[in-house]
Amino acid sequence: MDEDLFRVRFWGVRGSVPVSGPQFIRYGGNTACIELRCGPHTLFFDAGSGIRPAGDALKAAGIKDFDVFFTHCHYDHILGLPFFHPFYDPKTQVRLWSGHLAGRMTTREMASEFMRPPWFPVKLEICKANLDTVDFVSGDVLRPREGVVIKTASLNHPGGCIGYRIEWGGRAVAVITDTEHVPGTLDTAILGLIENADLVIYDCTYTEEEMKKYRGYGHSTWQQGIKLCEAANARQLALFHHDPARTDAQIEAIEQQAIRAFAGSFAARDGQTLDIQPHAARKR
Repeated sequence: MDEDLFRVRFWGVRGSVPVSGPQFIRYGGNTACIELRCGPHTLFFDAGSGIRPAGDALKAAGIKDFDVFFTHCHYDHILGLPFFHPFYDPKTQVRLWSGHLAGRMTTREMASEFMRPPWFPVKLEICKANLDTVDFVSGDVLRPREGVVIKTASLNHPGGCIGYRIEWGGRAVAVITDTEHVPGTLDTAILGLIENADLVIYDCTYTEEEMKKYRGYGHSTWQQGIKLCEAANARQLALFHHDPARTDAQIEAIEQQAIRAFAGSFAARDGQTLDIQPHAARKR
């Protein structure tokens, strides 16, 4: 493996619930799951339905040691966890991280509450992997693996949510989902996470026009994502957490509007892979 590799792979890009059908083929229907490869290290952010195929890919690649970070534990961000095959492999080492429930519930309690009857047929103890859990507090700087630095901050979402900035090899990717912006303002916590970032993965569930109806739901817009990226001098914006009713044609239309407003924009899709190049390489 390339020791300098910084690769982002989107395994699930939908919000709320998975969707299927001919109108959702291009951008996909799995809920939130993002994989980052930082040289030899593998990190996942959220465990929506997209983590199920991700588990198959890990098995095929022979990867047995990795971390999973939760932004929060609403269903669409955890529902794939019981169907994640590496959980049941005794030769696998997994670390689960969370900070959105600090002081209220530990990471292990969160996973145990989700994986138990009557919500699921069996308890967490059926997982044979070597499972560690790590709790942190919003604002902590995490160093999960050699050379990997992750900065954290709270997002504006019902029940709490954590935003992440992952730094590796002089580059940075920010995961900002789920969050609701206040009209006319830029969230200073988000600006701190995305400053000069190479890629910002942002909650673009709605449009500004739709926010009039969905204010209070805890989500944002592609227009606000662009404002934040411009203010923070971020390089690229991935439109993420697509509304489950949004068809391929509708997402493509939004993507084209976003590109016209901010050239580094694109709508994330299931299976999409993006390599974050070293800054020196871009100047050649």
